[in-house]
Amino acid sequence: SSCDSKPLDPTDPMSLPTNLRLLALATLLATVPLHAQDYTVSEPSKNKIVIDYAQNTAPAPAPAPVVQPITDAPLPAVPASTPEPQPTPQPEPSPQTETPSATPEPTPAKTAVKESQSNGAPLPVIESPLPSTPSTPTGNVTINLIQKLVKRGILTQEEANEMIRQAEAEAEAVRAQSQTDMVAIAQAAAVQVVATSAPAGSDLPPASPEDIRVTHIPQPVKDQIKEEIKLELATNRTSKEIGAALRLPKWVENAKPFLDIRVRYAGTYFPTGNAEGSFPNFNAINTNATPFDVNGVNYSPQLNVNEDRNQYLLRMRFGADIAMGENFSSGFRIATGSNNSPTSTNQSLGLVNSGVQGGNFSKYAIWLDRAFIRYDAAYEDVIKGTGWIGRFENPYFSTPLIWDDDLGFDGIAANLKVNVTENFQIFGTGGAFAVYNTALNFSSAATGETFASYDKYLFGIQTGIDWKIADDWKFKVAAAYYNYYNISGQLSDPYIQYGSSDPGSTDQTRPAFAQKGNTYFALRQVEYDPSNTGTQNNYQYYGLATEFNDLALTARLDYNGFEPVQVSLIGEFVSNLSFNKSDISNIGTNTSSNVISDNRVVNNRGEVSLNDPLGAFEGSGIGWFGEIRVGTPKLAKLWDWQVNAGYRWIGSDAVVDGFNDSDFGWGGTNMKGFTVGGFLSLSENVYLGARWMGAESIAGPQLDTNIFYFEINSKF
Repeated sequence: SSCDSKPLDPTDPMSLPTNLRLLALATLLATVPLHAQDYTVSEPSKNKIVIDYAQNTAPAPAPAPVVQPITDAPLPAVPASTPEPQPTPQPEPSPQTETPSATPEPTPAKTAVKESQSNGAPLPVIESPLPSTPSTPTGNVTINLIQKLVKRGILTQEEANEMIRQAEAEAEAVRAQSQTDMVAIAQAAAVQVVATSAPAGSDLPPASPEDIRVTHIPQPVKDQIKEEIKLELATNRTSKEIGAALRLPKWVENAKPFLDIRVRYAGTYFPTGNAEGSFPNFNAINTNATPFDVNGVNYSPQLNVNEDRNQYLLRMRFGADIAMGENFSSGFRIATGSNNSPTSTNQSLGLVNSGVQGGNFSKYAIWLDRAFIRYDAAYEDVIKGTGWIGRFENPYFSTPLIWDDDLGFDGIAANLKVNVTENFQIFGTGGAFAVYNTALNFSSAATGETFASYDKYLFGIQTGIDWKIADDWKFKVAAAYYNYYNISGQLSDPYIQYGSSDPGSTDQTRPAFAQKGNTYFALRQVEYDPSNTGTQNNYQYYGLATEFNDLALTARLDYNGFEPVQVSLIGEFVSNLSFNKSDISNIGTNTSSNVISDNRVVNNRGEVSLNDPLGAFEGSGIGWFGEIRVGTPKLAKLWDWQVNAGYRWIGSDAVVDGFNDSDFGWGGTNMKGFTVGGFLSLSENVYLGARWMGAESIAGPQLDTNIFYFEINSKF
């Protein structure tokens, strides 16, 4: 090989012989793929691509000598300073179209390579200018590369457009598969490889602010990342498939379930002096398949008035409110109960109920307590309306004087609220409810006669105001009218009774459920049977002695000046507008001479005398209730508390005894007395309760009752 006659300078690479310089350059290029390569590509306006190896420490800038193109001509003298790069003719692009590879290499134009030796000494740099064809770069690297291939004549514009469309479609698919996570994994792997394989002691100048940094990942790392991404995507896909399979229907997701459980001790204590044998159990008589034989030798079923009882009562209620869309919702509730009483969901533990349930750890029955469809509508913040159909909660503003807390209403109802001002609201509620529906095949077994229907209904309407008088004062008052249709009993047509299975024409007018207190009379007008030479038959059911059309006034005053303690006064007055003492006293007094049954009222009478062996009727048609409550309005957290004290006076026929409070005096009417109680919260969802109720009878013989409750409640 040819060489210069100038002495060799070991510090000047240009002074080396040509063959040595070629050997050094080959060695340098061979080491490029062996390292973790981070390289930067400058902006096109810089007209050069700079490839740098990444390093762990920031190197001090060092000048790099420039290697001139190698020729067979003698080498010129090299000055001490770094010479300017000498241009070489740029080869023309091949007219034959080439298919671009996945990572296009720069065309063999002028190339510049910088690399640092492992010992820190500078290596040669080869530079070559890029084509000066102007370009319009985009934010997409693939599109930029395709545009450059078009400018260099490698691709036609139509081919480039097709490739761009394919690239955009593939990019969209990649984005759908967590592109962000994939890039983060790739960058983390590249940084780790760079940190472990960068040349030690490299002295590379930092990249300029205009440089674009591109991470190059070796093939083994790519393969590892690919497998990890496949595993992650497969895991995510499996999780989504499992989630979709286990996902509940939308209507279930919109459900709001609730549950409450209560365990209560109930002690019933009777003072001395109660008139034993003077209180027929009309509910037991009327619900028995065989009517009571008045002329028989047995006493009628009686209420317990003198034997104390200790009971352990369990209540469980479970239900849900379900949003159905478009302002519709549905709800249901199931509950325990010793029987199908409409006013109680208590199950007496160990109770043997007619041999059907209870006793010896037998299972207990569950009843359908609520099932309804609801619709809510509103006009801005001025008018709000709600409608129900089915079996639902009491829609009226009331107290236990008229309606028991557990009572469900069967029918249809609507409520409307109008906000007159921010602090003053007018509301109204109306409804129609089925109390009793005649059996389809109600007829006489003896004669084959089909009797007329005697359906019973309740119609109720209420209107009132809800007024925030001041910051700490709130007052609510409403007037209601409750009209019962066909609720009273009716005397049957006179007939000869041949046996206990021979019904009267008005048997269906008797109440299907009752507690105690209302005034009753015998329904069947039984005529003398001349063919019967023995005791005449007189099998009887009993009906209510009056119609019920109740006018009620209910009010509540709340004071919140002692927050979080609230003081509330609650009161209610009711009057049965249909009650007429004279009419009740005259029932059964105008029967024909052939009628042998006594159809006069049989209870709520005064002391007997020679002139009146039954006693004068003493019933009443009015009632009132008052209560004060002090404490936190809701038992929502630990140590929240409430105490209450009240008094009530409820006449025998003020309200239907089958629907009012079932706790005071064990339910019903014709009672007066005090109640005292309180609650203490043990957690957000658990609280204790205690109550004492002392009741005395108003009309008729003495019946005094003292009841004590102690209970624990849980709810969610």
